[in-house]
Amino acid sequence: MIVGVGIDVAEIDRFEEALRRTPAMADRLFLRSELLLPSGERRGTASLAARFAAKEAVAKALGAPAGLLWTDCEVWVEDSGRPRLRVTGTVAAAARERGVRSWHISLSHDAGVASAMVVAEG
Repeated sequence: MIVGVGIDVAEIDRFEEALRRTPAMADRLFLRSELLLPSGERRGTASLAARFAAKEAVAKALGAPAGLLWTDCEVWVEDSGRPRLRVTGTVAAAARERGVRSWHISLSHDAGVASAMVVAEG
């Protein structure tokens, strides 16, 4: 059963400018594991913008309840390259209340836009 679907887009240049203007914003939005590649290098802006879109899409799939913390939703990647979601704290509580048992996620970025689609399944 589908509990909710969320989709979001982020303009990559605009997101990059926001990060440049407010350097602390990255730490409010992302866990350290999301900011860095497995090599330890900083993840590119397009990839971060897609992860931000995914967090927005998760909120939409849950019906946009108040009080969700950005860092309670982590986008991580399997060794195969498949993106996955890990939810904790406020996001996990909202998901439990709505009967979410699993998540499906797709990320993309092209032509200056990053996008994400999330399906919450019960």
